[in-house]
Amino acid sequence: MSQKKKATIEELIARLEAITGEMENPDTGIDQSIKLYEEGLKIADSCRKRLQDARQKIEVINPESREKQPENKQDYGLFSDS
Repeated sequence: MSQKKKATIEELIARLEAITGEMENPDTGIDQSIKLYEEGLKIADSCRKRLQDARQKIEVINPESREKQPENKQDYGLFSDS
């Protein structure tokens, strides 16, 4: 019985880069671009959730890490609840 291997963050980011390249290609049609965009959104959401999980684990391991973060940090929406 084989299980599907869960892609790493690095693999997901590489796929996002590939999607970007495909979408920037003028030969990519609108329908294909929409499919690629939808795939990219799913991948980005998966990355965001994984990064949030990792952040929570770090805060459990080292609660002081939460206190040491600068107030003006930019998380680019990766850790927001919206």
